[in-house]
Amino acid sequence: MSHPRGPLAQLRRGHEELVLGLLRKHGPLSRGELGKLCQLSRTTLYDILAGLVAGGAVVTASPQDAPRGRGRPAETLTLNPEAGQAIGIDFARRAVHVAAVNLAHEIVGSASEPHDADLPWEQRVDLAERLVGSLNDGGLRLGALSAIGAGVVGPVGWPEPEDDLESDEPAHPVQSLLSERFGVPVLLDNNTRLAALGEAIWGAAAGGRDVLYLRLSHGVGGGLVVGGALHRGAYGLSGEFGHITVDPDGAPCDCGGTGCLETVASIRAVLDAYRAAGGRADDVPELVKAVRAGDGTALALLKDIAGAIGGVLAAVCNAIGPSVIVVGGELAETGPALIEPVELALRAQVMPVSRHRVSLRRATLGEAAGALGGIALVLHESPLLSRYPAGPDLAPDLLEDTKQRQP
Repeated sequence: MSHPRGPLAQLRRGHEELVLGLLRKHGPLSRGELGKLCQLSRTTLYDILAGLVAGGAVVTASPQDAPRGRGRPAETLTLNPEAGQAIGIDFARRAVHVAAVNLAHEIVGSASEPHDADLPWEQRVDLAERLVGSLNDGGLRLGALSAIGAGVVGPVGWPEPEDDLESDEPAHPVQSLLSERFGVPVLLDNNTRLAALGEAIWGAAAGGRDVLYLRLSHGVGGGLVVGGALHRGAYGLSGEFGHITVDPDGAPCDCGGTGCLETVASIRAVLDAYRAAGGRADDVPELVKAVRAGDGTALALLKDIAGAIGGVLAAVCNAIGPSVIVVGGELAETGPALIEPVELALRAQVMPVSRHRVSLRRATLGEAAGALGGIALVLHESPLLSRYPAGPDLAPDLLEDTKQRQP
């Protein structure tokens, strides 16, 4: 499904979003009621409604949904809960996670599937398409999609005004692949930052204006909400907490540094250290099982790692001053064995004035956090995105620019 661009198309989309927003807020409304609320001319409103009805986004309300009154009731319109409006996809290192919401912003489904770390992007997108097709028992109306929000591992930055758009650096391949596959704009960002956004809107930090999110997974990263807005940095590179040095004499990191937090607190680093100490675990679930069984080696290792994690969190806290810290990722599944010593290390190293003012919490959205953050990008209604680049119309421009620059 293509979306025309230009001033008139943007004006029409603005009118459509106004009408959809009113139906979302007030429920079923008659055309007359919509006209009073939206202040559009009768001709414009009826034209907008005709397009929304034809596209399946708006339907006639069922009799029980219509307001009761004397005489023959006016026909009322309502959002079509079966119409998919937004899809979020999290392309993690070793898995794909998808989620979708309808026009009422209700989550209609989520799904995940693991894969090999070296799976080509074409096959990852194939997997994503299959998972999306399974949502809502296969009844998701893909023709009603307005955009896709996707997260990928590693730094992602939209071009800044002062950037050289003639550079040879291509857009991320998943952006072009998804746009071609689904025929809609694609918004792309770092998947961990999207997980932070998801937790700040729907999860453990909902309502927080200053939030620090840390994900302990195959990589270590995070995100920041500062002053009620998602913080991306000058080039979209904020939240790389995993590359803060915790041991100057430590192991080399994939980023080119040495002794980064990721070299001691990523899944691979933790499992390697556990096995080196005599433990037996091939994955995180086995490590969690050992922790719950009271394995002394596992508990001692997590306590040691927690010291490094708490130190990094304290340093960022002293610089940013969050009210809430959320810890997520697979390693957070070890529970109190990790979280409690992290909190002790944090409180020992953070400024005393902040010691009892910051709340440390475990993430609540699980694997769906990044995909839900991608959906938030598409909806673009949260105040957390007030400083984020413009909505889906930006994505096709980038794709077109990328195609023009490619040989």
